[in-house]
Amino acid sequence: MLAPVVIFVYARPEHTIKTVESLAKNMFADETDVYIFSDGAKSERVQPAVDAVRAYIDTLGQRMLFKSVTVTKTGKNNGLANSVITGVTEVIRKHGKVIVVEDDLISSLDFLQYMNCALDFYRSDIRIWSICGYTFRIQFPRDYTADVYLSYRGGSWGWATWLDRWHTVDWQVKDYHEFRASKRRRTQFNRGGRDMCEMMDNQMRGIIDSWAIRWCYAQSKRDMLTVYPRTSRIANIGLDGSGTHSGVAPEFVVSLQADIKPVHFEAVQLDERIVSQFCDRFGTRYEWAFKRFKRSVKRLICMR
Repeated sequence: MLAPVVIFVYARPEHTIKTVESLAKNMFADETDVYIFSDGAKSERVQPAVDAVRAYIDTLGQRMLFKSVTVTKTGKNNGLANSVITGVTEVIRKHGKVIVVEDDLISSLDFLQYMNCALDFYRSDIRIWSICGYTFRIQFPRDYTADVYLSYRGGSWGWATWLDRWHTVDWQVKDYHEFRASKRRRTQFNRGGRDMCEMMDNQMRGIIDSWAIRWCYAQSKRDMLTVYPRTSRIANIGLDGSGTHSGVAPEFVVSLQADIKPVHFEAVQLDERIVSQFCDRFGTRYEWAFKRFKRSVKRLICMR
């Protein structure tokens, strides 16, 4: 049985259309149940954009792009974190597994095939926490020939998991004080990137509201891994400053290939050379500020 796809949308009609239409071109799209969760407007200013998104998603059922389309609209704004937690919980309890995308992710033609095959292959692998469809531009070692690789960190740009992993997450992070005081656990958590502990601290202080950092925290506690494709099946079109939680980030932009070969799944081992490159994509807020400063200086120099 194919996994259902859950799509979270808000107030970006153009991005939403591209996301859904690319998914509809996928192999297995007509055999896939789709659940769309539309969050309510945060203010009157964004209400027209929310209305435009809802006008579009209301047309999907009659267009027969997917096996079925179920739309849930909230009257109030719940925020992305609460929307993801409640929406995924609802669907995964019903189906046992789920594929998740947000409203700014373009998928390759074989995205659904890749995700479903990965879910089937790694279902019983006790090392694997989740599957991700996006991957960074990584220089793979010449002797690394596998089509997938492993990372300590889960991804939120086109991802999938199973009920038995999802239901173990403590979204209140009741053991946070123990974690904060443990150098060992903080070091372990930062294996996924130098920003991990800082993000968790900010989450618990109420500075950010992220489901993903809590998801990654639960993964780290269980010392589990995420599967990534060597070639990205997802391109993020929301890195243009239009998103609530994402700014302009050209370093994460990838181009999807039209002639991707089918993935050969295998029980690969963690490769620390790849992990090192993966972790280099993440840094603390100070490191990101310095990167932005360097880009600004470079633009100024080029303008002269």
